[in-house]
Amino acid sequence: MGKYFGTDGIRGVANEGLTLDTAFKVGRFLGDYVKKNGTGKIVIGKDTRLSSSSLENMLSAGISASGADAFQIGYCSTPCLAYVAEHDEFDLGIMISASHNPYYDNGIKVFSNNGVKLKEDVEKLVEEYIDNPIGIEMCTRDEIGQIWHYEEGLNHYKEWLKKLYPNELDEYKILMDCANGSNSHIAYPVMLDLGCDPDVIHCNPNGRNINNNCGSTHLESLMEEIKKDEYDIGFAFDGDADRLQIVNKDGMNMNGDFIMYVLAKYLKATGELKNDTVVVTGYSNIGLHKALNRLGIKTDVVENGDKYVLESMLKNDYTLGGEQSGHIIVKKDCNFGDGLKTALCVLAAMKYFNQSIDELCADLKIYPQLLINQKVKDKKIVLEDKEISDKISEIRNILGNNGQILVRPSGTEPLIRVMVEAESDELCQKYVGEVISLIESKGY
Repeated sequence: MGKYFGTDGIRGVANEGLTLDTAFKVGRFLGDYVKKNGTGKIVIGKDTRLSSSSLENMLSAGISASGADAFQIGYCSTPCLAYVAEHDEFDLGIMISASHNPYYDNGIKVFSNNGVKLKEDVEKLVEEYIDNPIGIEMCTRDEIGQIWHYEEGLNHYKEWLKKLYPNELDEYKILMDCANGSNSHIAYPVMLDLGCDPDVIHCNPNGRNINNNCGSTHLESLMEEIKKDEYDIGFAFDGDADRLQIVNKDGMNMNGDFIMYVLAKYLKATGELKNDTVVVTGYSNIGLHKALNRLGIKTDVVENGDKYVLESMLKNDYTLGGEQSGHIIVKKDCNFGDGLKTALCVLAAMKYFNQSIDELCADLKIYPQLLINQKVKDKKIVLEDKEISDKISEIRNILGNNGQILVRPSGTEPLIRVMVEAESDELCQKYVGEVISLIESKGY
């Protein structure tokens, strides 16, 4: 990770950690970069946070001041922005979003024109310019770029999804939680055009309610609501709609491990699972590894973060990868995670096997797992502390092949994530508690 760019772009509290001045500088550098190295066209999308429009305007001002053109889609999802950047002949795409974070946070994610996040060497150049904004002249006269509205980009994305999954979905009764975020403008009309008339909750964004007790990180209301009617499945998206969590008809969460199991089974059956391998992170449950192994499917375990999942998929030509959080990439269609496309793919699997989501996951046994996010002053100091490292190694040796422990820094927040997987909830609580208590005792 760089000084400003984390695993998911630049992120911080709007007008504090992420300022309008920073957005302008990012726009200035990227505008100059694409003018010199491309066609001079950048497309911008935003989620529904209060601060998104001001950041959009500052990025656009910086881009045009450097002589490039900014095309504003308006409210859209991160996968929509990535799709448009790749398919509508833009040099770069910029998404303004802090994903599943609270409304007062925001972020800037930059995508290349192949649907992949910006390379780290270019991110480093952006960071250098933020700290020392020299060397780029302000354009004048007819060299100034223009700012365009580009709502048609959203329509291009919707049409692409409907062509990918043309099957009629009228047989399914679906409940969706749009997190008062990006999919509030996308998910329902797409589903409706595919023959389904889903019920929708948390689909009225006001700038402050994105991810607020709703969406993929707060499933409680979806879990309660789905039990009130005869639904087949529930889908929950995060604020920028690149993640998906599933809730079954009984109100049970079926997270990204369940989703990857279903999609791996489906893609293998249709002959589309290249190299019979699924890319997962260390947070994926041991039960997933064992269930996939029984299907003759291998797992490639990478560092946590969708960028690392995609790196392995691109390097090794794998079709499917993802995280327990529900960030799933099906690379036969694109190079980015997409919550709505993942939901459509799950429905395609249910239709292909003529089975419910519960029936598809009947052979997947999930081991108890506990994850606690511990707020700290300095993530690096915690991870370099020898006593903490020794405690982690001790627990890892005790668990052996019947569990795992992971202690990782958050890529976007001042948190250390402590996760233990074991044969019982009691063991999970015991070992997570030992690590957390040790961190707290040291005043970190």
